[in-house]
Amino acid sequence: MFLAHRPGSPARTITSEADAQEVKDVPWLDLLDPTEDEQTLAAHITGQRIPTRADLDEIESSSRLFMEDDAVYLSTPLVRQIGDDFFVSPVGFILMRDRLLTIRFTGFTAFDVVARQVAGQSTRLSGDECVTLLLEAVVDRLADILEHLGQSLDGMSKDVFQSEHGGMRRMDGLLRSMLSRVGRSGDLTSSVRDSLLGLERITIFVTENKKRDLSDKLQGRLATVERDIKSLNDFVSQTSNKVQFLLDATLGFISIEQNNGMKILTVVSFIGVAPTLVAGIYGMNFHDIPELNWKYGYWYSLALMAATVVLPLLWFWRKGWLGK
Repeated sequence: MFLAHRPGSPARTITSEADAQEVKDVPWLDLLDPTEDEQTLAAHITGQRIPTRADLDEIESSSRLFMEDDAVYLSTPLVRQIGDDFFVSPVGFILMRDRLLTIRFTGFTAFDVVARQVAGQSTRLSGDECVTLLLEAVVDRLADILEHLGQSLDGMSKDVFQSEHGGMRRMDGLLRSMLSRVGRSGDLTSSVRDSLLGLERITIFVTENKKRDLSDKLQGRLATVERDIKSLNDFVSQTSNKVQFLLDATLGFISIEQNNGMKILTVVSFIGVAPTLVAGIYGMNFHDIPELNWKYGYWYSLALMAATVVLPLLWFWRKGWLGK
């Protein structure tokens, strides 16, 4: 989809070269999961090379931040969260003298917010203003994701340390669920960190680019964005530490449960040895066994085996091995 965003009107879909004349004054052009024809059309309208998804997925800085003629090419991975699921998709920006072109392959809430803001403006915007609005909205959205992630980690912490586990089977299910939840939280934290790193590079590159003269107002707004990114990076570091702590705690509880299982196996093995020994002794087929013709020998052997079961159980119980 090829969209044109201009102040005072909703987004318009560009479908042919006939629309090129009508979008000359549009400050923001947006390619959303574009086809090859739409990329070709965008290249014709803007006169710029349109990067492919493979180009935007490059990780080296020289491929993410560079200039071609008077156009600034920027790209970064952005995380998108939908409920408890999330994924990362690259986003590209081509900042020209008079407009901004964005390339993305999935919808982002921040882009929808900025589209409504642009449509509600009464004065013409520049490409620099549009990219600033987008950076502000994306950082705000990442802050919301981190806030939700922090609340989720607080809930996991309570589940592990404060809830009544209610038996081995329920504990086993809880720990399995915790490992999965902590793992997803760690992946999300890492993805948000990558997004923030890319946005920070973009902000620095735009503000320090000597070939573009930004107004003092935009310089100030981008400086604020950069400060917000740094504060979110601090929060991400704290969140990473908490994820690691919860992972260590969960693995510790799993180790405890494994030890409890080994205790049970030890108890069962121990109490099974003595009765088996008694039964083995009195089951030997020797003629001269003192108790062979004893009237109470059978009951004696049963009582002896019962005693060798009960006494170890009492001992293990006093040691706390048979507790919850």
